Amino acid sequence: MKKKDIKYIVVTGGVLSGLGKGIVNASIGNLLVNQGYKVTAVKIDPYINLDAGTMRPTEHGEVWVTDDGGETDQDLGNYERFLNTNIPKGNNITTGQVYLEVINKERNLEYHGKCVEVIPHIPQEVERRIIKAGKEAEADFVMVEIGGTIGDYQNILFLETVREMKRRRNNVVFVHVAYLPIPNHIGEMKTKPAQHSVRQLNANGIQPDFIIGRSKLPLDDVRKEKIALFCNVKKDAVLSAPNIDNIYRIPVNFEKQQFVHNILKKFGMKYKKTKKSRAWQDYINKISRIKKELKIGIVGKYFDIGNFSLEDSYVSIIEAVKHAAWRNNRKPVIEWINSKKYECDPALIKELENYDGIIIPGGFGSSGIDGKLLAIKYIRENNIPFLGLCLGMQLAVVEFARNVCGLKNAHTTEVSPDTDNPVIDILPEQKDNLRKKNYGATMRLGSYPAKLKKESLVCRLYGNKTIISERHRHRYEVNPEYALLLEQCGLKFSGVSPDRKLMEFLELPDHNFFVATQAHPEFKSRLMKPAPLFDGFVKAAAKGRGKSQ
Repeated sequence: MKKKDIKYIVVTGGVLSGLGKGIVNASIGNLLVNQGYKVTAVKIDPYINLDAGTMRPTEHGEVWVTDDGGETDQDLGNYERFLNTNIPKGNNITTGQVYLEVINKERNLEYHGKCVEVIPHIPQEVERRIIKAGKEAEADFVMVEIGGTIGDYQNILFLETVREMKRRRNNVVFVHVAYLPIPNHIGEMKTKPAQHSVRQLNANGIQPDFIIGRSKLPLDDVRKEKIALFCNVKKDAVLSAPNIDNIYRIPVNFEKQQFVHNILKKFGMKYKKTKKSRAWQDYINKISRIKKELKIGIVGKYFDIGNFSLEDSYVSIIEAVKHAAWRNNRKPVIEWINSKKYECDPALIKELENYDGIIIPGGFGSSGIDGKLLAIKYIRENNIPFLGLCLGMQLAVVEFARNVCGLKNAHTTEVSPDTDNPVIDILPEQKDNLRKKNYGATMRLGSYPAKLKKESLVCRLYGNKTIISERHRHRYEVNPEYALLLEQCGLKFSGVSPDRKLMEFLELPDHNFFVATQAHPEFKSRLMKPAPLFDGFVKAAAKGRGKSQ
C-alpha cells in the first residue's frame, strides 16, 4: 500500500488573541473537504493544563467534549462543525501533555541515557503528535492551529516545531492571521501591527506563505500592496477577512479570493470545482434571505467576567440553535438571561413570556441555581417551550419533585449534600474521585448510548430510533430511587441507559414542548444537520404555545 503524502497547513496569529484563528483554520479545512480531500485538524494550546476540563468557562470559554471523552479547547468544536467529522481528543495538544510525556519517557529510559533537553526533545514530541493525528485520520491534510499570538514566550517551542518540520519537508504551508485596526481618531486602516507581527514570526525562522488581514472592513488594494511589500509575499497571498455576521460565510469569502486555489498551487496540486462547494454556498445564501425572527432565551450563569460578558461559555448551544432555526426558516435572536437576577427580584420572572423558547444549559456549583429553578417552574406552568441540557435536566427534576410530587426539600447533592430527598445524586464511582480531589478527566465523559421509549416525543425527534448516542460531561445523575415516584406524578423518562440504571431523557407529555437530557446534544449539531432535540425545540418555539406535539 502506497504511503500517503500528508500535507500540513499551519495557522498562526499576531497582534492580539481572539482574531478567529480557529475559524480560519476550520474554513480552510472546509474548502479542502469540499475539494474531496480528507482533512483533520489539530489545536495546540500553550497552557500547562493537561486539558481544558478544569478551567472555568469564563476563564477559557466552553469546554468541548469529544466522542472519545476528551475535554478540549472549543476550537475543536469549530473544526467538527466546518469539517463535518469527529475530531479525537489527541488532536488538542497542550504544553502540559507534552512535558508530562517527555518526563515519563525519560523516567522509562526511552531516551537511552541521553541528556533530555527542551530542544530538541520537546519539539520532537509535539511533531510526533501532529504526525500521529494525520496518520490516525488517514488524512490528506492536517490543519494545525497554534494558540496564542506571535511573541508569546509560551508558544515559542511550538513555532520551533513547525519551523523544523518545514525545513525537513516540502509539505508545510504557513498562514498568518494579523489584525489591522482602524483608529477612530484617524479613520484609516493601519498595517503596522500586521507588519510587526510578521517580523516577529520571521524572527522565529518562519516566513508566512499567506497573510490574512482581520479587520472591521475589507482590505483595499493599497493595504494589500503595502502588506505584500513589507511582509515579503505576493499580493494575491494577502487575503481580506472583515467582520462578518455569519461565520459560515467565511469559507465563501475565502473561495471568492481563490484562497484554496493558491494553497493547492503551493503543494503542486490542482483546484477542481465540486458540487459540495456549491451546496455550502447555496445554503448560506438561503440563510441570508430568512427574515422571520425567533426569540430564544438562554438562562445561564457563565456570562459575566468583570465588566464584560463571555458568550463563548455557551458557543456550541448558540451554534446548535442557529442550525435548527435556519433549517426551520427562522432567524434566531438569542438573548442571555442571568439566572441570578431572579433570586434578587422574583417578579422579573414574568419577562420569560417575551421569549418563544427557553434553554437551561449545563453548569456546575450552586451559583444561580435558585434562579434557574424559578425559571423552570414558570416555564412549566406557562407552557413555554423548554430544552434542558445536563444541569438543565437535573434542575427540571428538582423543580418537578418539589412542586408537583410534594417533596418540598428535594435537591441535588451537588448543592445540598444533606438534603432529605436527593433526587439528583452523584454517581457512586465519582464519590471516591471527589474525596481524593481527583477532578481532571474523571467525569462521565464522551459518547454513551441511550435506549429511547417507543412512542415518546424524544424517540420521534430522533427519527423513531430506539438506540441513539450523545456526548456527556457530568458527575451527577437522576437518583433512580425516585424515578418511579416522578413518573407516577407525570414526568416521563423517555430515554435511559441500556442497563436502565441512568435516566438520560425526560419530557412532559401534556406540555407544548418540555424536553431535557442529561447529555449535550449540541456537540453533534452541524450546519446542515441540526441536533434532533434542538430541531424539535425550534419547531415548537416557532409554532407558538398552542397544542402540544
